[in-house]
Amino acid sequence: MKEPLFPLRYDDVDGKNYTERGTANGARLDLSTVEDEEVRDILGTIKDMSLRDTLLWLRRHDSQFSRNILVTDLETHTEKELEQLAAGDRPKLIIISRPLHTIKDLDEILALSNQILDDGGYIHCNSMTAVLKRLRLFSRWPWGIAHLLVLLNYLWHRAIPKLSLTRNLYYAVTGGKDRSFNRVEIMGRLYKAGFEVVDEQFRSGQYFIIGHKENPPITGFEPSISPIVKLLRVGKDGKMFVVYKFRTMYSYSAYIQPYIYEHQNLQTGGKIKDDYRVDFWGKLMRPIWLDELPMLWNLLRGDLKLVGVRPLSQHYFSLYSPEMQELRVKVKPGLIPPFYYERQTPVTLEDVQESERRYIEAYLKHPFWTDWRYFWGIIFNIIFRHKHSA
Repeated sequence: MKEPLFPLRYDDVDGKNYTERGTANGARLDLSTVEDEEVRDILGTIKDMSLRDTLLWLRRHDSQFSRNILVTDLETHTEKELEQLAAGDRPKLIIISRPLHTIKDLDEILALSNQILDDGGYIHCNSMTAVLKRLRLFSRWPWGIAHLLVLLNYLWHRAIPKLSLTRNLYYAVTGGKDRSFNRVEIMGRLYKAGFEVVDEQFRSGQYFIIGHKENPPITGFEPSISPIVKLLRVGKDGKMFVVYKFRTMYSYSAYIQPYIYEHQNLQTGGKIKDDYRVDFWGKLMRPIWLDELPMLWNLLRGDLKLVGVRPLSQHYFSLYSPEMQELRVKVKPGLIPPFYYERQTPVTLEDVQESERRYIEAYLKHPFWTDWRYFWGIIFNIIFRHKHSA
């Protein structure tokens, strides 16, 4: 390349490999599924390299790449130049050498990458995650100072950018070029941009992720980054509506629900097993339903009734049988699900569907009596059988 790639200032965390919770079951790219030979060779070559070695290898071999390969640090290629690529021979592989957490308008850049990529193309990215930043601080500073720096880093690079009162100040000072992203948020941004994550690895103190172009970018509903989140749910007659809850998951978590389901599977009650999208506060609030307090606003607005089937995301709804999907949209979702009425807790998704089927069929025959009976049965189970949210 005529200009250097992104400066090599993001060095290793003690030169060690590190794996965050959930990556043990994460996606690994099967190179045999990559149809383009050049793309397959490049990804196969750099898949085990550190960031430093990857960038050095790309520099040495850049002149040998065909027009199918685009290596960009997003400085030598302006956004306008990238847009022009969409009108010509679209690349089959984009390698973004700049760490994602240093890119200000990341969602827009990833969406643009999707636009200029050839159908079925790949994007290769790297980033420093919040956990890796914490490890770097502990590897370089004494214990007490490291804890203080971790706290300051969390407040400045994670909390302040997400608060409406301080967000503009943060971007004015930093330009938004050194934020702290959780791994879940990075994956979620890729899915929002229309990519399916096909490989993710921690190696040499960096997080590497490969996305496969599957869909156009998701537009029309921006994820909330505030303490109260807005979630799209399937309502009566199949109409989508917004549910309000206290945040218990990392930002952009909703976008990777299909990925989590594929790699983590379900646990008792049909929820995700070992769901690493749940953050520290979520683990405290969820067992006592504190995260659902804002849903009282949905109850007052008439989006929900007091007792009823849980409002589901489109992905969860798609896992239900066609018969149950048809039955479910005949009733309004509820704040208190019939799941907690059962003496024996439903274990599988099929058990959950059967529990909901019994409730819905009873409700359609006797609406008031069914909700009255379920309400007091649920209260009894919570008090005397210690039912709680997962």
